[in-house]
Amino acid sequence: MSTYVVVGAGPVGRATARLLAERGDEVLLASRSGRGEDVPGVRRVAVDAADADALSALVQGATAFYNCVNPGDYTQWDEAWPPVAAALLTAAERSGALLAVTGNLYPYGPVDGPMHEGLPDRPNGHKSALRARMSADAFAAHEAGRARVVEVRASDYTGVGVGDNGHLTLAGRMALGGRTAWMLGDPGTRHSWTDVRDVARALVAVTDHPSTWGRVWHAPTHEAVSGRDAVADLCRAAGLPVKPVRGFPPGTLAVGGLVVPLLRELRETAYQFRRDYVLDSSAITRELGLEPTPWEESCRATAASLLGTPEPALR
Repeated sequence: MSTYVVVGAGPVGRATARLLAERGDEVLLASRSGRGEDVPGVRRVAVDAADADALSALVQGATAFYNCVNPGDYTQWDEAWPPVAAALLTAAERSGALLAVTGNLYPYGPVDGPMHEGLPDRPNGHKSALRARMSADAFAAHEAGRARVVEVRASDYTGVGVGDNGHLTLAGRMALGGRTAWMLGDPGTRHSWTDVRDVARALVAVTDHPSTWGRVWHAPTHEAVSGRDAVADLCRAAGLPVKPVRGFPPGTLAVGGLVVPLLRELRETAYQFRRDYVLDSSAITRELGLEPTPWEESCRATAASLLGTPEPALR
């Protein structure tokens, strides 16, 4: 039986821990508090992800550990992420355990056409530059033989447990509550949504295949769906009336950002909702056989989670 450590107990971390436990591995789910909802077969532990010594001790002897950390305050990434990223990489170097990173699409910046793993990182702001630097530092350590690293990138999350931290789930909660749903940008543009369970499946799969290490992979992601259609599909999945979806008026982020820090931060990534934003995940399907969760199933799971009904089982 192998031992795995999942650092970060958000929706991706819990889904990853659950998958590993279901196949019989020993799994530690680490967070700052060490508390939270029980995941069957998983032991919760407390650790400060920015403490390199504590993290190194925790992952010593593990086959792999997963960076599923998501700093809670979006406006504080520049302060929160660097010490965590440094501690994770130090733990990988000291322990020899594989570091599997949950990444995002920010490093690519605005692109024309679908995003694929062959694209260079071309960040367009401080948050995307931060994520690109984290990725570059990790792969530099891998290339130098100091650590073993693999990264899985995904688009905006949908699925179980995402709550109001997701663009679609935030709008979906409005619609499921019988209100008009509001979204950033143009809700009619095509957008890729990745089920958190598929991120977990990708993380576990690349961990199991040494030939995949040392590069970025895209989590299996369903064909792009507009925000308007996605919210409508959530309503249908819940058996509720479809509600209108509207985009915030142009200038909302610029004006609101003068007084609301979160809106100011969102200006950097607003391009993702003003133009088609499409993720190509064909490589992981072709090379590892991973298909995305069917869209209808993902919508049912997302709606059930938002409505507080029991969490659907992982596939």
